[in-house]
Amino acid sequence: MTELFFIVSLDKSLPILKPMARACNRNGISWCCFFTGEGVKQLEDVDLVEVLANSKRAIVCEHSWNEFMGSIECPLELGSQTSNSEIITEAKKVISL
Repeated sequence: MTELFFIVSLDKSLPILKPMARACNRNGISWCCFFTGEGVKQLEDVDLVEVLANSKRAIVCEHSWNEFMGSIECPLELGSQTSNSEIITEAKKVISL
């Protein structure tokens, strides 16, 4: 079971997501992330990608990645809205950013 699941769909969520993810890491809280829509733009931040390495799972909607990031190589696992649904079933709390 995952304690927190962040669904990132806004392109301005980095100032909230990064400190919360770091806090999860410091406190031993299991967490996952799913990036969709304009939220995929947050992955341009190399520091965030490093923080995500400590998550239980971090997935990017492949359709959104292609739409907003084009041919740039995705630094995380590509998935779909089905991946999002699977993680939600295993999460105690969901935070939508």
